[in-house]
Amino acid sequence: MVENKQKILDLLLPALRETRNLQDLDNLEYFPGTDLVYATFKSGYTKIVNVAMDSGTAMIMDVIRQIV
Repeated sequence: MVENKQKILDLLLPALRETRNLQDLDNLEYFPGTDLVYATFKSGYTKIVNVAMDSGTAMIMDVIRQIV
């Protein structure tokens, strides 16, 4: 089964927004050509997370670890 990484991020985003640390998180966007996730905050600041070779659960852990 091929995981839909963008769908996983879409489901993760509302949960992260409920946390004190990430309430200003505006968007999580996955770019399959580069295996990068762009985490954009309401301030306009963007953090980039490399998720190459990640499973869905590994991607979740990498995103959280690198944007908090």
